[in-house]
This record gives sequence, structure tokens and C-alpha cells, in this order.
Amino acid sequence: MSARYLPPMLPASPRFWLLKSEPHVFGYPDLVRLGREPWNGVRNYQARNFLREMRAGDLCLFYHSNAKPAGVAGVAQVVREAYPDNLQFDPESPYYDPKSTPENPRWSMVDVAPVLAFPAVLPLDTLRALPEWQDSPLIRKGNRLSVLPVTEEQFTAALAAAGVGLPDIPARRLSRHQRTASAARQSGR
Repeated sequence: MSARYLPPMLPASPRFWLLKSEPHVFGYPDLVRLGREPWNGVRNYQARNFLREMRAGDLCLFYHSNAKPAGVAGVAQVVREAYPDNLQFDPESPYYDPKSTPENPRWSMVDVAPVLAFPAVLPLDTLRALPEWQDSPLIRKGNRLSVLPVTEEQFTAALAAAGVGLPDIPARRLSRHQRTASAARQSGR
């Protein structure tokens, strides 16, 4: 089986993220099997705000937490931007939020798809040793956020340490409306 799954389409200025998941709950192989999945159940306001900042085409390091070894298992791509997390409205869900309503949802999710599986998990200890990762919240004790921004340098260093590279990534062709919206976001309007 090939390690590559989805030819990514990048926005003009992609951003990079790290998504944490416990592999016994939902691991990178599960994402590969499903092909596309909502990243739901996030119940931390800072992590939720990061989800809301994500744009279609952004790339994510998929991190297996609470595992031996903990580390990056692959790369995913945001394929749908933030929208209300449906689990917040389900009283049977452990992620139910009785204060959240469809008119005023508190929690968001994005959809992600697999791009590239690493040949082996890139351990946290290896990330700690990389100069590019020294200022990352991931390697600081006590950081429990499940969604974190990473720099392009951190993203590239992780790929190099894993011995992988992404396939050629063409810039995403944006419609006139998308170009206008993107330009407005970048100018702060």
C-alpha cells in the first residue's frame, strides 16, 4: 500500500498545525481507512479558536498522544473549514454541551483527510532534539492542547526527521470570490 493518499491542494499561503489524538481512540490508520473525517470533540477554547483559524488546504502533523512512543504518525490536510461540532447538541455524547444551541454553537470542528503516512512514528524525543522545535508548546511540560499551530520550519523539520517529503503540491486555484475573501482576511478587514 502506498503511503500517499491525497494530492494536497494548498492555498496561496498555507498554515501548519499539529492535531493530537490518542491512537487507541482515533489514530492515523483510522483516518486513512475513512478517507475524510471531522475533527470533533475539542472542548478547550484556545484549541477551538485554532480550529476556527484553519483554512482549507492547511497541512497538519497528526500526532499520536498517550502512546508508546508518542509522536507524529503522518500528515493530514484540512478539507473543510470550521463549522459547528454536531456532538455538542447530542445528549448521548460525552461531548454534549447543554449551554450550546444550534443558534449559538460554542464548539467547532473541521474536516481532515490523510496526505502522507510516516514509515514509523516520529517520536516526541526526536522533535525535542530538533532546533526548530525548541520554542514549540508541544515540548513544554503541561501543554495539553489538542490543536496547536506550528511554523513552516517546524513542519519541514519534522518531515525531514521522518525521512519523508510531500508530493508536489500545486497552489489551489481560487475562485474570484475566494481570492477576495482571502485578501480581506489577510488585510484584516
